[in-house]
Amino acid sequence: MTFSREQAWAIVCEHVQSESLRRHMLAVEAAMRWYAAQSGADQDAWGLPGLLHDYDWEIHPTLDEHPQAGQALLRAAGVPEDVLRCIMSHAHHTNLARETPREQALFACDELTGLITACALVRPSRALHDLTTKSVRGKWKDKAFAAGVNRADIEQGAREMNVELWQHVGNVISALQPVAAELGLTGA
Repeated sequence: MTFSREQAWAIVCEHVQSESLRRHMLAVEAAMRWYAAQSGADQDAWGLPGLLHDYDWEIHPTLDEHPQAGQALLRAAGVPEDVLRCIMSHAHHTNLARETPREQALFACDELTGLITACALVRPSRALHDLTTKSVRGKWKDKAFAAGVNRADIEQGAREMNVELWQHVGNVISALQPVAAELGLTGA
C-alpha cells in the first residue's frame, strides 16, 4: 500500500495547530514538488517529506527532540522509511548525511521558504505574484529582517544542490507562486 498525500495532510491537520506552520510545510512541499518536476522525479514522493518535515514541531519544539522523536508516530502511520530518512536529514543535529537529491532539496528549501514568505509579507502587495529575486536579495543583507532564518543553511543547501544561490531563490519563488492562495500570499 502506498502512503498518500491525503494521509500526510491528515497527520499535519491532527498535529499542527499553527496556521503559519501549516503554511510553511505547504510551502516546502511546493518547492520540493517543483524541484522534482525539474529533475523528472516523482513529485508525490518528493512532496511527502516537504509536507511532513515539521509535523512534530509543536509536540517536540526543541532540537533535542525534533524531528527524531516524531519518527515513531510517522512510522506507525505507515510513512515509508525513505521519507523518514529524508525528514531526519533536514536537521544538522541528527548528523545524518544528505545523500540523495531529494534529501538535499528538503534541506535547501526549508529555511528559504521562510525567508521568501517573510519578504512577500512586507511588500505593499503582501503577495508572491510580484516578488522578485532582487527583492529577496535586498532583504538578505538586512540581518535583522527575518532574523530567525539561517542564511548560512540556505547557502549550504544551494551548494549541496549545485544550484547558484540566487537561481535557487528564483526557483523557489516560482514554486510558491502557484500555491500562493494556500499560503495566504495572494495580497491584502
